[in-house]
Amino acid sequence: MTVALAGRAPATFEIKSANLPLVALLLKSTNLAALSDEMARHYGELPNFFDHDPLVIDLSPLQSAGAADDAAPVDFPALLALLRQYRVMPIAAKGGSPAQMQAAQQAGLAAAPDATMAAPSPVHHEAAAPPAPVEVAAPASALVIDKPLRSGQQVYARGRDLVLLCMVNAGAEVIADGHIHVYAPLRGKAIAGARGNADARIFALCMEPELISIAGIYRTSEVALPPDVWSKPTQVHLVGEPGESKLVMEPIKA
Repeated sequence: MTVALAGRAPATFEIKSANLPLVALLLKSTNLAALSDEMARHYGELPNFFDHDPLVIDLSPLQSAGAADDAAPVDFPALLALLRQYRVMPIAAKGGSPAQMQAAQQAGLAAAPDATMAAPSPVHHEAAAPPAPVEVAAPASALVIDKPLRSGQQVYARGRDLVLLCMVNAGAEVIADGHIHVYAPLRGKAIAGARGNADARIFALCMEPELISIAGIYRTSEVALPPDVWSKPTQVHLVGEPGESKLVMEPIKA
């Protein structure tokens, strides 16, 4: 016999499942002093790069074969304090040893073994004879800037490409999760693939940058650009396997 119990839905709330796009910190070392130095080097001059993004701490790199830190303790309170300085909101951890995951939960992080991170901004490639058509969401339109950027100004194209029609002066910064196109002199800093998109590129009609970076691989003006690209139309991209990538600059020929 089936019995139906009378019930009443709450009037003040509902609980439903939800999907939350996350950024991830792939922790490769438990040396927080070294992490602090590298974070400062990459993001110290970009105080608005993150916008209180929810973040999962991925400990799986520590578990790789032969890793010295595979079972080393992580100072989670210090790690969380460091990350919050850069306007990210650590909410979960995954991939650690049992002791590491227990310490993470004691620090207030949720265990999220199935967490999925936000994908890099999409870049289209031609594929030979795909086995079947695949539906892909259309990427966001590019952010277009039609005024010169002065020293101290910063533009960030979150989740899309950035197109600049005027000069990027020294001291200005242009950042994009996708490609950066500068149809004018580039004399400031250009950071493409800011959230890890190694396929991103930087294009400029006059390449004279203070800094260029793609997916965290960067080069500053302290190392002079080759004469065949300095002050000339140039594209910059990465070559090599992950972990061994290097920046390559090539003249753009009409």
